[in-house]
Amino acid sequence: MRSAELLRVAARYTLGGRGGYLSSFLSMLSVLGMVLAIALLILVLSVMNGFDREMRDNILALVPQLTVKSWGPVDDWQAYAADIEAVPGVRAAAPFVEVQGMLVRDLAIETTLVQGIDLERQRALPGLQRALAPAALQAFANDPQGLLLGAALATRLAVAVGDSLTLIVPRGGGQSARFQAFRLAGIVASGTELDESLAVIHLAQAGELADTDGGVHGFRVAVDDVFAAPRMGWELVNVLPPGFYATDWTQTHGNLYAAIQMSRDLVILLLLSIIAIAAFNVVSSLVLVVVDKRADIAILRAQGARPGDISGIFLRQGLLIALAGTVLGSALGVLASLGVTDFVAALESWLGVRFLDTDVYPIGYLPSDLRLRDLLLINGVAVVLCFLAALYPARRAAQLPPADALRHE
Repeated sequence: MRSAELLRVAARYTLGGRGGYLSSFLSMLSVLGMVLAIALLILVLSVMNGFDREMRDNILALVPQLTVKSWGPVDDWQAYAADIEAVPGVRAAAPFVEVQGMLVRDLAIETTLVQGIDLERQRALPGLQRALAPAALQAFANDPQGLLLGAALATRLAVAVGDSLTLIVPRGGGQSARFQAFRLAGIVASGTELDESLAVIHLAQAGELADTDGGVHGFRVAVDDVFAAPRMGWELVNVLPPGFYATDWTQTHGNLYAAIQMSRDLVILLLLSIIAIAAFNVVSSLVLVVVDKRADIAILRAQGARPGDISGIFLRQGLLIALAGTVLGSALGVLASLGVTDFVAALESWLGVRFLDTDVYPIGYLPSDLRLRDLLLINGVAVVLCFLAALYPARRAAQLPPADALRHE
């Protein structure tokens, strides 16, 4: 039999016709299993990829990739910044001053670590610009008393842009605390856990409150390769004079990133096993189809069909099931991946609840990142597994004696 004829017979067994309702029903069950398994795997992988992307692009863009600190205030920090930026692999270095204090608005009080930044140098670090509207950034630049707050922190303080707040900075040695008024110039809404505690003022104001006499506490460093941050930290400490030490994102957020990667790997193994189960469901379906089509097989053998032709029919039926399952499953998975973020946001709005809150989770929404590589991998694995699953039923059909098959009819 020619290949086209084998394919036509396999399609008839898959789609039904001439009373082949049982074989069609079994084939559709196998296709449905493949569709659900593939769609689920694509959707979950897209969500896990979304968490990975948000970790890289948002959280790691806002938190310092690498921080170089000194045990005391750093004078002449411009020279040290130039030394840091001269090291290969370093994109930019921005000075900072940290002030521990309390933000007060009417009866609302929040303790926080306020960051003092040099806005011009901070522009070389793209994180703040991504999470802040250009108008708010400009308002902060034009106001020496300007203050930027994370969205969740601003909500707890019940403040809006333009409102005044008071920063209370405690002082040791029996000195009275310092009070400084600020105006809220902008709200940073990154959708990450940083919105819970972020508070930013100008470097000069932070230096006055921290009594650094024009010095800084250290530098936030952006590097070309975030995964090289630990190595770059050692290089910078060796370049700078004694008294400096380095911390990097792997120490502050490394466990979170490792947990995301481990969860992604476990989910891939789990859902690939679901595809494997769906593929091996093809075995039972095709075995039942072989039993149902014993008479047809015997007639084809009597008409001159070789065992290889019979085997080819059921191998093609397995591939047709795989192709139908992968095409429909991929289409459903792609649609679900593209719409899951908006769907969950709409569901949260409708139910009035938050499924993801930055008090608990690193980001406050469900991200999705659909990747072509994942689609190709999932579809390739599904087709290969279905082909392997069809080998046993195809071999059994090819070995079926025609006389015995007709005698049982």
